[in-house]
Amino acid sequence: MKLNKLTAVLLLGLFISSSLLWSKSNSKMDMKNQKDAVAYFSGGCFWCVEAVYESVKGVSEAISGYAGGTTPNPTYEKVGYGKTDHAETVEVHYDPNVISFAELVEVFFGSHDPTTLNRQGPDTGTQYRSIAFYSNESEKKIIENYISKLTEEGIYDRPIVTEVQPIGIFYKAEDYHQNYESNNPFSPYIINVSKPRFDRFKQNYSKYLKEDHHE
Repeated sequence: MKLNKLTAVLLLGLFISSSLLWSKSNSKMDMKNQKDAVAYFSGGCFWCVEAVYESVKGVSEAISGYAGGTTPNPTYEKVGYGKTDHAETVEVHYDPNVISFAELVEVFFGSHDPTTLNRQGPDTGTQYRSIAFYSNESEKKIIENYISKLTEEGIYDRPIVTEVQPIGIFYKAEDYHQNYESNNPFSPYIINVSKPRFDRFKQNYSKYLKEDHHE
């Protein structure tokens, strides 16, 4: 079938417009991805830590998983029974134009007890130890300086035992652990442990909350 000149021109114009729109859309997506940064924290049960960071402004996603050890391909069962050297960890995706790494570190120390060795609330074992991970020397310095500040100001009655480690491999946890608190609001653990911990954080750090998390 032959196309007349007008039809050919219209089709060409439509093709160019579609290409430009596709390019513009992907450019926006690339720009969004370029703004994202990632941080990693271990502060006890990852259900609790994930819920805290999901509520923080500038955070687009918090993913529960395992890090801090060398055992390959850890599972929840192995980690939970102390059969690996990993800790329950949360991978935090955030926009540094909205919230800084230093502020995320403040959130970390303000949402758990960094003085309890291999323990957080009722959870005990090395898998629940406190770790602040860094990806570069600048982040390491930020963490260490904040620990020094807390120590000098005597914020805690006991020494801070938080480990400061370079982030190695992060293993995403099984799907049912993701968004666990919001998906299981009537779980006894969520009601008695996770939610009270989250409520204490919201009360003390409301300045970092997303609008829909203000009460």
